[in-house]
Amino acid sequence: MAKVKTTFFCQNCGSQYSKWQGQCTACKEWNTIAEEVLQKPEKSDWKTPTSTNKKRVSKPLLINEIDASQEARMQTGDAEFNRVLGGGIVPGSLTLLGGEPGIGKSTLLLQIALKLPYKTLYISGEESQKQIKMRAERINPNSNNCYILTETKTQNIFKQIEELEPDIVVVDSIQTLHSDYIESSSGSISQIKECTTELIKFAKETATPVVLIGHITKDGNIAGPKILEHMVDTVLQFEGDRNHVFRILRANKNRFGSTNELGIYEMQGSGLREVSNPSEILISKKDEDLSGNAISATLEGMRPLMIEVQALVSTAVYGTPQRSATGFNAKRLNMLLAVLEKRAGFRLGAKDVFLNITGGITVDDPAIDLAVVAAILSSNEDVSLPRDYCFAAEVGLSGEIRPVQRVEQRILEAEKLGFSTIFVSKYNKISLKNMTIKIQLISKIEDLVGFIV
Repeated sequence: MAKVKTTFFCQNCGSQYSKWQGQCTACKEWNTIAEEVLQKPEKSDWKTPTSTNKKRVSKPLLINEIDASQEARMQTGDAEFNRVLGGGIVPGSLTLLGGEPGIGKSTLLLQIALKLPYKTLYISGEESQKQIKMRAERINPNSNNCYILTETKTQNIFKQIEELEPDIVVVDSIQTLHSDYIESSSGSISQIKECTTELIKFAKETATPVVLIGHITKDGNIAGPKILEHMVDTVLQFEGDRNHVFRILRANKNRFGSTNELGIYEMQGSGLREVSNPSEILISKKDEDLSGNAISATLEGMRPLMIEVQALVSTAVYGTPQRSATGFNAKRLNMLLAVLEKRAGFRLGAKDVFLNITGGITVDDPAIDLAVVAAILSSNEDVSLPRDYCFAAEVGLSGEIRPVQRVEQRILEAEKLGFSTIFVSKYNKISLKNMTIKIQLISKIEDLVGFIV
């Protein structure tokens, strides 16, 4: 019998060592290095664990001879999920979905599995079939295409796949699977790599898409080695606050589409509701006119969003003024405050400034600058802005109002939602005609002050 080989892996970052040591030199974490058994000497194909069939040999093809016709994507019945993936699931692809515990990863994929018009195999290593049935009763109890399998051993899973021949496979979660070819426990670095490799081979050989759920670490990264994200075709991140009902689906990696798209859901008792108009949740409904509120026309990928910016400016109680920003870059907030003090003459150096982007999302679009400035000025002067005003421009260090990309798409979205006036840079080239919304062109920050104060 061949000698069993062992090595040492860091359970945090996946670095490999020849012997044990206290600290990982790669990620600097202590007591994370553990001994694991490497794969056994004999290893067979995923189809038949005992088979000795000859493996197929791939032959090189001239690039001009390769068929470039795209295979039709599989529609999931979920418009938000399709948008983030780039139009649907690509046959033979491997998709990894990560997120915080309790955020709704299993609910999202079970909901999609119940809606799919294809034969779907939902594999769970965390819940029993009865527990999944209880959750399915709330979402969509009348599904004739979804099969539930509770199993963690990959060899047994592939045996059931051969008998059922599903069109799509969903695995919840990759950290619970284990293979006979690796003797370490489930969730270890070597087990995750081996199980993912087997699933990739299955997906590519049969053109069956596989969707995996992945746990994340305390730092927000997907648990397991970083190579796991390199192995799969698509990496999705499911975000949100468990204390709020809204969830955001992003693509951190997508070999078959853009990574700029965004999907928004609302958590309800009957599952996750698709939010086709995100502005309805990002703009608060209020009866009174309050100071410090401004609406910005931003873009997330190709999708226009109207986002509410809230600012509070008050006299500093302590010696050092506080600067706090939620959902916005704090350094950029300090830069905008310096521009207001230098170019517009507002003495904000001795005042506390708090900024919040409603809806619990983070915005990186520079077009939000003008709305941030307007909200700060509104709170400082205690003057409320008209509800039908919105802003879309970047603010430069010299106080100039800089143009932003795809401004016409922002204007059309603002008009659709009933805004009467939008403030943009006069350096933007706008060819829209017969608009019901008034386009207010400004070139420097002093022009904005004249409309607010």
